[in-house]
Parts: sequence; structure tokens; C-alpha cells
Amino acid sequence: MTTKLDMLAKLQEQKCLDNANLLEDKKETATIWFASLRDEICKSFEEIENSQLNKNTKINFVQKKWQREGGGGGIISIMKGKIFEKVGVNISTVYGNFSKEFRGQIPGAEENGTFWASGISVVSHMTNPHIPAAHMNTRLLVTGEGNNKKIWFGGGGDLTPTFEDFEVTKLFHQDLKISCDRYDNSYYPKFKNWCDEYFFLPHREEARGVGGIFFDYLNNDNWEKDFLFIKDVGKTFLSSYSKIIKNKLEKKFSKKDREAQLIKRGRYVEFNLLYDRGTIFGLRTGGNTEAVLMSLPPKVSWI
Repeated sequence: MTTKLDMLAKLQEQKCLDNANLLEDKKETATIWFASLRDEICKSFEEIENSQLNKNTKINFVQKKWQREGGGGGIISIMKGKIFEKVGVNISTVYGNFSKEFRGQIPGAEENGTFWASGISVVSHMTNPHIPAAHMNTRLLVTGEGNNKKIWFGGGGDLTPTFEDFEVTKLFHQDLKISCDRYDNSYYPKFKNWCDEYFFLPHREEARGVGGIFFDYLNNDNWEKDFLFIKDVGKTFLSSYSKIIKNKLEKKFSKKDREAQLIKRGRYVEFNLLYDRGTIFGLRTGGNTEAVLMSLPPKVSWI
């Protein structure tokens, strides 16, 4: 004879199964999106790069797969050309357990360190010093088990010009604001301030660049809306940065301009190796070192 307690237990068990299946669907959907965005960015950047070459010459991204010993892996995509001195577009999906030393820093991972993470990371270092370096990443993280699971999005995008450029800065921030305002009018001012605070080098008391937006732990109990925002961030970055590149392609630069660019890149390296959370996360979770350090420029100088 089935009692009410048995029925409640079965309903609870079914609810848990449904929630688990729904979570797996969300993880798969996000992973597919990051890969499709990678393809779109690579195609657009290849078109820009090859627009300056003759029809018999083509420069393309070179891809390299990697596997993580603890679970998962990713694909590194790198292109080195005349316009893009070095640009990387990486995707990864990794899972496993954080180390005991690291799990206390991640919400939901405190007890057993269980995590799952998928995302895309883009870093572009340009040959022309008048075209800013750019960074964008978006990610989905899941930590914990059972009823203690936590799920959230994070990411953002920012520019690092060599020289002060009000026009470029205004265009980039306007595009990001429009994207943010589609979802919540509080996003842009909040995420801009977060970006300004995050991309700051305290040992030099200076910003890395002109900012953009940065956010983490984004979960409004509306996964579909949050995911639409994440997709918009990626598409807006590609559109805005592509416009900036095309507007500056023909601008002449000198040897002195190039020297200033290499010194500015030194600041970029300092931030990424000393403070960047993505670098720390990748190295502490057994990520591929080449993929983690993809953000570093091909040439840099300090004085």
C-alpha cells in the first residue's frame, strides 16, 4: 500500500531528477553557444586580417585541442598576422574538484570542491599601436551538489589602448551600455564600476586600460534572461571591436608609437600574471598552461 509519505518521496525524487536534467540542458546549451560564438569571432577576425592581403594569401586561426587530466578540456585558437599581431579565441569546458586551498574562495564549493565550468575567452593584441588591445570572456559556473548547487554567469569586456582615444572609448562604452540597458538599467553603471575596480594595478596605482564592463555571480533566478544577456555581451563585443579596428586600420604609426605600445603591454602582462582571476582559476584547476597564458602579448618591453 502506497502511503502519502511514499508519494511525497517519489515526487521529491522526480523533482530532483527533473532539476538535474534541466541543469544538464542549461550546461549543454551554454557550451554550444560558446563554441558558436568562437566560430563567429574567428570568421570575422579572419575576414579583417585577409582584407589587407592579396587573394592568393590567406591567414587563418590555428586550432589546438587539449584535455584536462581532472576532467574536460578545450580548444585553443590562435591567429598571428599583419593586423592582428596575436589574437586568441579559446573555449573550454572543465569539471572536477577544487583543491582544499582554493574551494573556500568559490561560492558553493566550500564543502567538497565540486565544480563545472564552461566559457570563452578572447584576447587581441594588434600590430598598429592606434588599435587598442581587447579582452572579452563569458562563462557559466556550477558548484556544489544536490540542493546546495549554485549556478551563475560571469564575464565582461574591456579595452587597453596605447594612447588616449576619446572616440574609441566612447564608442565601446556606448555599445556596452546599449547592450546592458536591454536587460537592466542598473547593469551598465554597476558593471562599469566593477570593471574599473577590477582592472587596476595597485602596485602602479593606474588602470590597465579604459575599462568596459565586468560582472560575476550573475543569477537573477531567470536563467533564460541571464543567458540572453551573456549572448548579447559576446555579440556586442564582436560588433563594437570590429568597428574600432576597421576605423583605425589605415592610421600611420611610428617607431616611437610602437615602443610606447610595447611598454603598455608590460602593464597588461603585470595585471594578468599578478591579479587576473581567470589566470589564477585556470592554473589552480589544472587547466592547459598554453591556453591560460594565451592572453600574453607576443612582444613586450619594460623600461
